[in-house]
Amino acid sequence: MADCARKGRTRDSMDKSITLPPDEIFRNLENAKRFAIDIGGSLTKLAYYSTVQHKVAKVRSFDHTAKETEGDPLYEISVQEEITARLHFIKFENTYIETCLDFIKDHLVNTETKVIKATGGGAYKFKELIEKKLRLKVDKEDEMTCLIKGCNFVLRNIPHEAFVYAKHADSEFRFQNTHPDIFPYLLINIGSGVSIVKVESEDKFERIGGSSIGGGTFWGLGALLTKTKRFDELLQLASRGQHSSVDMLVKDIYGGAYSSLGLTGDLIASSFGKSATTDKEFSKEDMAKSLLHMISNDIGQLACLYARLHNLSRVYFGGFFIRGHPVTMHTITYSINFFTKGEVQALFLRHEGYLGAIGAFLKGAEEDNPNQYSWGENYAGSSGLMSVSPDLNPMQRARSGTFDMLEMDRLERQLVNLPLLQDPSSYVPDTVDLTEDALAREYWLSCFEDALDGVVKRAVASQPDLPQAAERAEKFRQKYLHKLQTLRHQPFAYGSLTVRSLLDTREHCLNEFNFPDPYSKVKQKENDVALKYFQKVVMSLEKLSWEQRQFALVKGLLAGNVFDWGAKAISDVLESDPEFGFEEAKRQLQGKNKNLTTTRYFCSFTFIYLGPPHKCALFFVDNSGIDIILGVFPFVRELLCRGTEVVLASNSGPALNDVTNSELQILTERIAAMDSVIQTALKEDKLTLVQSGSSSPCLDLSTWNETRLMPCMTLCHQDCVFCSKTSASGRLDKALATVVLERHTDLVVIEGMGRAIHTNYYAMLNCESLKLAVIKNSWLAERLGGKIFSVVFKYEVPFKSQELKQ
Repeated sequence: MADCARKGRTRDSMDKSITLPPDEIFRNLENAKRFAIDIGGSLTKLAYYSTVQHKVAKVRSFDHTAKETEGDPLYEISVQEEITARLHFIKFENTYIETCLDFIKDHLVNTETKVIKATGGGAYKFKELIEKKLRLKVDKEDEMTCLIKGCNFVLRNIPHEAFVYAKHADSEFRFQNTHPDIFPYLLINIGSGVSIVKVESEDKFERIGGSSIGGGTFWGLGALLTKTKRFDELLQLASRGQHSSVDMLVKDIYGGAYSSLGLTGDLIASSFGKSATTDKEFSKEDMAKSLLHMISNDIGQLACLYARLHNLSRVYFGGFFIRGHPVTMHTITYSINFFTKGEVQALFLRHEGYLGAIGAFLKGAEEDNPNQYSWGENYAGSSGLMSVSPDLNPMQRARSGTFDMLEMDRLERQLVNLPLLQDPSSYVPDTVDLTEDALAREYWLSCFEDALDGVVKRAVASQPDLPQAAERAEKFRQKYLHKLQTLRHQPFAYGSLTVRSLLDTREHCLNEFNFPDPYSKVKQKENDVALKYFQKVVMSLEKLSWEQRQFALVKGLLAGNVFDWGAKAISDVLESDPEFGFEEAKRQLQGKNKNLTTTRYFCSFTFIYLGPPHKCALFFVDNSGIDIILGVFPFVRELLCRGTEVVLASNSGPALNDVTNSELQILTERIAAMDSVIQTALKEDKLTLVQSGSSSPCLDLSTWNETRLMPCMTLCHQDCVFCSKTSASGRLDKALATVVLERHTDLVVIEGMGRAIHTNYYAMLNCESLKLAVIKNSWLAERLGGKIFSVVFKYEVPFKSQELKQ
C-alpha cells in the first residue's frame, strides 16, 4: 500500500489524503504502453493501454498410434501464459492529481510513447506538472472531437451503455438495446455551459447550438443562494428540497389547471416566482431544488427544439452536470417528456464521464487502429453505476466520487452478428431482466452466492501443482462475493442484470486470479469415460425402427444435457454418486415433461423428416462428456445420414464444463476413428467444427458495433455484414457467420439452459430452429410450470417457411 499523504499540506488536504492499492488502482501499470488524459474543472480522467499476462488452459491430443493402456487420458491439459491487450480508464478528483502522477511515476516501468494525449480545459493548467512528473510531452487534442470519438466508441462496444431514467418505476434504470447503426444522434454535453452536437457518422459532427446556462450556472447561483461551495452538496440539498415553496405554479395563478392550454396545476409558471411576493426566508434545500428545475427545464427545452429541428429521435445527455445523479436525470427526463409529449426519450450513458479520455486515447492510438477489434467490458475490474439515491449508501457514493474505474479487454477474434436473426435491431438475448424482477433477482443472487464454495473448491482442484492456488481462490471468492453484494443494492451497476451477466462476471473474476478453466480435470475425466460407451449407444440406436430411433435420439439429447456442473442440483448428484450415468439420466426425464414445451413441438419436429433433408444444421453445443459424446453426436450422425451438413459451434474459451472448440476437435477426431459416418463427413467437409467466439455458458447473437459496408465479392455479391472496413459487429465469431451463409443454413439447434433458456428463448430466426434443455433448477422449473428435470423442446418455423411448406 502506498501512502499518498504528502507533508506540508493544509489540514483540509490532509483529510482528503488517500491510499492507492496497486492491485486495485492503476492496474497493470508496469505494462502500460501509451497514455491519454482528460482534465476538467474538478475531475481528471486518465486512460492507458497495457498488456496483461494471464493464464490460459490449453489441451493437446496425445499420440494414440501406439497401443494404449487402460486409464490413459485422451488429451493432456497445460496452463500457459498468454498476453492480451486491455484498456484502463480511471476517474478521480483533481485534488488527487499530483498524488496520482507521483504514483504513476513510481510504478511505471516503461512506455512505448513519449507523448501523452490531453484534452479538457485543465490540460493547460496542469501541462507543466504532467510533463515534469511523467516526463511525457503533453499533446493537446480538441475537446469536442475527443468527446464524440469517445461517445461513438462506448455506444459501439459496451452493451447496455445507454439508459432511460424513470424515478418512480420499479426499475429506475431501463437500459437500451444497442442498435446496429448508432448514427445519427444528438449529444447534449452539459459542462459549465451547454454544447449541442449533431453526430452523423464516425468523423462527421457539428455543434449546432448551445447555451451559457449550464452546470456552471447551477453551481455559481447555487453557491450565491445557499453559501454551499461544493457541487455534490448542492445536489444533495436539491434532493431534499420542495421547489413549489419557491416556484410559482400554474395553480398559484389560476387556482388550478389551465385546461384549455393543457397546463396542469402543478406545472411551473415562474421559476423563483414566489420569492418576489412572499415575505419569508426560503430554505437552502428549496432554493437548490428550484434552481435545478429551472436549469434542467431550460436545457430540456433546448434539446427538444434542436431534436425536432434536425429530425433526430436519439438524444444523449452527458457532461459534468449529469454524473449519474438521479435528481438531475429525473428533472431532465421530466422536461424532455413534457416538451415532446413522450415522443423523444432522454438517454443517459453509464460511462459518460470517460468520453473525453477515451477519445483522446483513440487519437493517440490511431496507428494501432483500435477500431479494427471488438472490445468487451471487464466486469472484474470496472466500477458500476452509483446508488440511485445520494442518501443511500453514502460511503459507496463517496468512494466512487474519489475513484471510479472502467476496464475493457480486446477480443482477438472478429465478432459479428448471426446472419439468421429475423430482426437484429429488436433481438434481446436475455429472457429475464433481473433489474425488473425483484423475486428472480433475489433468488439468483442467493443461488450464485450459495454455489461459490463449490466453484472455489473446483478452482483449487484444477491446479493441484500450482503455488498459492488456495490463496488466489480465496481472493476470487472475496471479489465475486463483493460483486454480488454490490448488485443486491445496485442491480443496475453494469447494465441490465441477468443470469448471463452473473455468469460472465464470475468468469471474469476467475480469470482475474488465473483460474482459466476450473473444470478442466472434470471435463477430461468425463470425456474419457463417455467415449467408451459411444459405439454401444450407436449400435443400440441402429436396432430401432425409424420412429423409435427419432424419439430415442431426442431423449438421448435431453438426457445428455442433464450432465451440467453449472447446476448445483446436478453437481451435488455427480459429487455424491459417481455411478449416475446416461441411463439413469433418461429415467429421470420420464413423466416430467408434461407441463413444459415438449410433446407438441417434438411432433412438429419429427414431421419435417418426412420432407427433404435440411441443407445445413448449425448446432450450438453445450457440455463436455456424456452431453456432447452420447447425446449430441448420435443426433448429428442421424442428420448426416439424411444428407444434412452439420456445423458444430462450441465455445472459444472455457466456461463451466462447456466443451471448448479445442476439446471438441480432439473428441471428434477420436469418434471418427470409431465411426465411419463421422469419419466420412469430416473427409467430405460435411461436418465442420467452428468456435462461437464466446467464452460464456450463455449465447448472445446480437449486433453491438456499427459496421461500414463495402461490396462483398466472395460471398453474396451485395452489401454484407462481414465486409466491414472497421470493426466487425456482434458477439459471434466471423468464421462461424461465414460458414452459416456459405452453406445456406436452414436449421439452428441451440442446446442447454444457458443458451436456450436464460438466453435466446424468445429469439426469432429466419430459418427453422430447435431450442432444447433440461431444467436442472427446481425454482426455475416451478416458475415455468414444471418440476426439476422437466424439459424444454421448442421447435419453431418462421412464418414464411410455414407458407412454403404448405
